[in-house]
Amino acid sequence: MEQITILVVDDETRMRKLVKDFLMKSGYCVIEAADGCEAMEKFYENKEISLVLLDVMMPKMDGWEVCKEIRALSKVPIIMLTARGDERDELKGFEMGVDEYIAKPFSPKILVARVEAILRRSQKQGEDSILEYAGIFLDKNAHMVMIDGENIELSYKEFELLTYFMENKGIALSREKILNNVWNYDYFGDARTIDTHVKKLRSKMGEKGNLIKTIWGLGYKLSADHE
Repeated sequence: MEQITILVVDDETRMRKLVKDFLMKSGYCVIEAADGCEAMEKFYENKEISLVLLDVMMPKMDGWEVCKEIRALSKVPIIMLTARGDERDELKGFEMGVDEYIAKPFSPKILVARVEAILRRSQKQGEDSILEYAGIFLDKNAHMVMIDGENIELSYKEFELLTYFMENKGIALSREKILNNVWNYDYFGDARTIDTHVKKLRSKMGEKGNLIKTIWGLGYKLSADHE
């Protein structure tokens, strides 16, 4: 079985070593970077990287900049590591396409468990790339959406949200379930983040936005039915 490669980016040497040791014990290959600039160099050099563990506060180029650059060319899963516990930072990370957000200090064993869960999810998502429903065509690998033959530009999280709706068409989905599956996170903050994303998604979908039905007191459902 081919070894999975993970890029660990943190300016703290001890933190990198701690994370690297636990990941290697679990059978992963680990590439290290001490700052954002080095991280991008390593990312461009190693096409086999399957996941990025990324610290927020770093010299030269911080985690947000690295995340933005990686997301412009890749859907590789990203876990942000931060000393901050600010809810606004978490929302910013998710909007930028972060898959998981872990605050320091954390248990290395829990971190490895999160890595394994995200990799499993990522591999499963790659199995069925094409989704079609009611005139909506979505290609997960190409990160492309077409509605009635026209390309629609969506943000990373809008794309993930529409993907989840299409994979669960006709099913009433609670806000909690959407957060746990689209944001990959047990988020206990303000659920209005979902309502905001749904509103933007509906707007970009034009008339097809009406397919996303509001289930009052619960959440949403993608359905072509007029019930």
